[in-house]
Order: sequence, then C-alpha cells, then structure tokens
Amino acid sequence: MVWGGWDGHEPKQCVDIFHPFLEAEGFEVEVADTLDVYLDEEKMSGLSLVVPCWTMGQISREQANGLMNAVKSGVGIAGWHGGMGDSFRDNVGYQFMVGGQWVSHPGGIVEYDVNIINHDDPITAGLSDFKMKSEQYYLHVDPSNEVLVTTTFTGDHGGIGWIKGCVMPAAWKRMYGEGRVFYSSLGHVAKDFDVEEARTIVGRGMLWAAR
Repeated sequence: MVWGGWDGHEPKQCVDIFHPFLEAEGFEVEVADTLDVYLDEEKMSGLSLVVPCWTMGQISREQANGLMNAVKSGVGIAGWHGGMGDSFRDNVGYQFMVGGQWVSHPGGIVEYDVNIINHDDPITAGLSDFKMKSEQYYLHVDPSNEVLVTTTFTGDHGGIGWIKGCVMPAAWKRMYGEGRVFYSSLGHVAKDFDVEEARTIVGRGMLWAAR
C-alpha cells in the first residue's frame, strides 16, 4: 500500500481502512509513503498485490516503469478514485494500465445512483443498486475494460446538461500483461467507505486482483 499526493483525498485515512481488511484476509501488509518503493525490482516482482493511494503528483519514468513492469509480470493492482484514477495526470502509460482517468466531477458533492450491471461476478455478487452522496466521476475509459458497476449522469449538475443520460463505468476489472487490474471510482474521501457496498466492492476487488 503506497500513499501520498494531495491530502484532500485523505490517502492515509483510506489506506487505514483497508490495511486491517487485508491483514484479516491473510496478507502481510507493508505501507509506504514514497514512490521509490517501485524502484526495487526484486521486491516488486515478489508481491501479490499493490494498492496505490496517491492523488495527482508526479511519478518518474523509473518509478512508473517499476510499477507497470511488476503488474505486467503478474502482480495485481487494485484501488479507487482518490488513489488510483486521479494519479499522475501526465503519464499516459500509467493511465493505460489502470484502464481510465478521471476528468470531471460535475456539481461537486451530489447524490447519485450506483448500478450493479454484473451480478454474477464475485466482486459484485449479491449486491443491489445503491446511492452515494459524494463526487460523481466522469472518466475517460478504455473500451476493453470488463465493467461491473455504472452510474448515469442526470445532467442537472455543473452546467453541463449535454451529458444527461451518459452511462459511465464506475468499477471495472482488466488485465495488464499477466497482472490483474481492479478499479472503482467510488472513493473520494474516507467517509465514502462508510457506504457498505462501496467498501465491499473495493475489498472484493483487491482479493480478485491479488496474485
């Protein structure tokens, strides 16, 4: 688990939510607050899972390659908006691995519906549609993603009514080389994970992605 970047997304607080969850699932968890951990090729290649929680910021070519090469070799990666989908905005290679990138949150904090579209996948099995009161994220997404969860924009917020009816992926899984990639856009700040379904989706996504 690697946290840092903009404090507004509460990266450390979010890591602290899922750290005990992973330990309870049998993982030996290490937490770092520097991207230099990605430079240790031997260490990275031996991991089961990377959970990045780094908002915006800059990542060097060497750091990014260390992370991406590890995932390509079979290490899993899983995360949420505040730490994975709004990171390293100038690194398109990283965005290609993630399968998407945040671009807008019309209206800021709004109440919106979240729709489960794949009820057979182990990440979403048994879950029903639910509501969030948070930022609703408009993303640029890879069409090869296997989408599990969506949200639909009403067009009522932010003065951009032309997106009314747009169905936006909110959680997906994909492959990057031999590595499994899971991403959920649900997770602006730590309290968003008070919503049981949002927390469950991320937790199960981690377990799916882990090698």
